[in-house]
Amino acid sequence: MAIPDHGTLRTMAANHARQQSTRDKLDRIEATLRTMRRERTTITYPAVARRAGVSRTFLYQNPDAKKLVTTAIAASGDQRRQTQAAADAHIEASWHQRALNAEDALKATYTEIDTQRERIGILLGQLRDLQAEYTDGTAQRLTAENTELKQRVRQLTEDNRRLDQKLQAARSNNRFLDKRLADLEAELLDAQLNHPAGAPPLS
Repeated sequence: MAIPDHGTLRTMAANHARQQSTRDKLDRIEATLRTMRRERTTITYPAVARRAGVSRTFLYQNPDAKKLVTTAIAASGDQRRQTQAAADAHIEASWHQRALNAEDALKATYTEIDTQRERIGILLGQLRDLQAEYTDGTAQRLTAENTELKQRVRQLTEDNRRLDQKLQAARSNNRFLDKRLADLEAELLDAQLNHPAGAPPLS
């Protein structure tokens, strides 16, 4: 048989403690109900909770506790007290639900506040970084660099215009040389055709 580990043992111990606590509360409730019947005291959920030293939520949510109180109220035979007890239970349940709703809304609000604070902190940090980056000296440096770049662009534009003019001139010269070469080749061809092989060279 496997021996339970420490985690299992702690869980078993916690469960046992909760069960024992529940049993003690139920015992106190039973004793309180016996005393109240003997004293002919009006039995209501708030009264039982107060005298038994338990929470009203326990009386409403624990099936055994609720059954004990409900049975005691029914056994009293007092319709007025039953009505009052039902009204108390309804009011208490409504109050409990409103409290839970309010608690959930409060938690959601705190979460949203934390989120907004974190976002504000991030934005403030970014703003400080921008302020540190763009100082007066940085602005002056950027202005000077921008002026220098504009001058460089103008210089490159002028150099490009001059190179384009040289290219156009070179192309024009090349066309002239091509035409001149073609003319010379034509003259040479005519000379060869008009001077047969073996004839004395042309003077």
